[in-house]
Amino acid sequence: MAAPKRGRSASAPSKPGRSLALILIAIVALAGGMFASGHTTPRLGIDLAGGTSITLKAKADQGSAINKANMDTAVDIMNRRVNGLGVSEAEVQTQGNDNIIVNIPKGTNSKEAQEQVGTTAKLYFRPVLASEPSGPAAKNPSPSASTGNSPSPKPSGSPSASASSKEKASSTGGSTSPSASATAQGRAVTDALKAGSTPSPSGSAAGSAKPSATPSAPAGSGSGSDARLQAQYAALDCTKPTDRAKAGKNAKPGEPTVACGKIDDAWYKYLLGPAAVDGTEVKKAQAVFDTQGAAGWQVQMNFTKGGAKKFADITGELAKKTQPQNEFGIVLDGEVVSSPYVQQSITGGQAEISGSFQQDEAQGLANMLSYGALPLSFQEQSVTTVTAALGGEQLHAGLLAGAIGLALVVLYLVVYYRGLSLVAMASLVVSAILTYVIMSLLGPAIGFALNLPAVCGAIVAIGITADSFIVYFERIRDEIREGRTLRPAVERAWPRARRTILVSDFVSFLAAAVLFVVTVGKVQGFAFTLGLTTLLDVVVVFLFTKPLMTLLARRRFFADGHKWSGLDPKSLGAKPPLRRTRRPAGPAAGPVDPKEA
Repeated sequence: MAAPKRGRSASAPSKPGRSLALILIAIVALAGGMFASGHTTPRLGIDLAGGTSITLKAKADQGSAINKANMDTAVDIMNRRVNGLGVSEAEVQTQGNDNIIVNIPKGTNSKEAQEQVGTTAKLYFRPVLASEPSGPAAKNPSPSASTGNSPSPKPSGSPSASASSKEKASSTGGSTSPSASATAQGRAVTDALKAGSTPSPSGSAAGSAKPSATPSAPAGSGSGSDARLQAQYAALDCTKPTDRAKAGKNAKPGEPTVACGKIDDAWYKYLLGPAAVDGTEVKKAQAVFDTQGAAGWQVQMNFTKGGAKKFADITGELAKKTQPQNEFGIVLDGEVVSSPYVQQSITGGQAEISGSFQQDEAQGLANMLSYGALPLSFQEQSVTTVTAALGGEQLHAGLLAGAIGLALVVLYLVVYYRGLSLVAMASLVVSAILTYVIMSLLGPAIGFALNLPAVCGAIVAIGITADSFIVYFERIRDEIREGRTLRPAVERAWPRARRTILVSDFVSFLAAAVLFVVTVGKVQGFAFTLGLTTLLDVVVVFLFTKPLMTLLARRRFFADGHKWSGLDPKSLGAKPPLRRTRRPAGPAAGPVDPKEA
């Protein structure tokens, strides 16, 4: 009778070639991606690469107080703002009761992040009453800049706001006389002051921006402000940093103001009405690429319930106007970062800004819209350039300590495990290659930056990885001590060693995950690196160490138990080989020993 088929036993030989080929393909693919991306070294944190440290001091605004809740909110928004630009390991933390320290490491987009961190005022949507080129370009202003009589730019075909930042510069047409421009400016300022006397977030301020034949407001009702604002707009030269620093910095939300904005490397000056929508009413903004049409990169905005109504009202009013009075300026810290024009009333709480955006431009605008509104105003107290000299010395000391530790581990492996130490060292090399390549790729992918605590995490991982090898080697030795030969010992030892390795690595990874969640700043770098190397330890042991041992068990040097292989049965105190014996059914034939009788 045939015996029933059984499943594969624990000691059945495996196919190591597949596992080794798989990990080799993974290493080649990751290394190829690293070289193809051009990021052949890990990104460094501020303590290793240097960078900029900014100190900001909070100032209480109307209706807001300097307290822990507002400071924590500001820290969270600033942190999302700088990291939204892909800055590696930017740190934002409070110091004392009213100071915030921002550390921005040197690297991609660090300059843009520094500019946005210093841009700490609130975000507003203001209707554009007049705009024109500033500086040398203002000698021949375009009709759209001063009179608003030029044709509107081509609409995008959807009920949305369309970015005019690119179209405006090309919509020049003929020129107007300076006197006509000045007259239009004067009327716009007068109407803006009238709108400012009864500001409304629903957009009525923008609706009153039409040129009017009504004379100036009488004395005592704003005529002085009228003349002052008209003088500011006429004298404003946005090509001068001093003028840009003053324009609109102290403007109240309910009053008209002047501001500057940069379009295609050219500066424009704006006359803006009272704020219609506050930046806090933007729920979410993101840059997306239009794959269905030819709009290219766009910025999609979602408003809160209250903001949706205000935005619908203001866009309904602006849609009735001609350029530039059908535009609204997105004003951050007194500077117009974008001035889209409106085609029609935008309802539903969703809008998109489309135009000739580049990817970085769309992402920068979306970042400002998402994280631009702060509960407090901040004044820049100091900007300090941090050198990497101190961090370099600490890194050198850390690497020296790591090299000494690695040398001691290798020495221990060679003395105690002899030939098996080659397996351990090869596994450590594979783990190091994977760690380096993945860290290099994670820099541009998720903004990971290597700092000193992260280096410490990588050094600690050497011990975790070596511990996994030792567990497996000792299981193999235990099987040899029981009298088994090497090939079955390698296969029988693996299930027991595998359970121990998985439990040990799970505990390490759980500790790293908890540490990453409950901590902030550089400690997260240590936790992230520890968790990453723990996962790689599992990959290396399963796909490299175990298959390599299976192959070496077929070699005579290891299979015969050479004294330098680390698997010599005599030195391990092995028992005699296990053999099965069969008892005889009856008394044995032949003479009987008298001593046994």
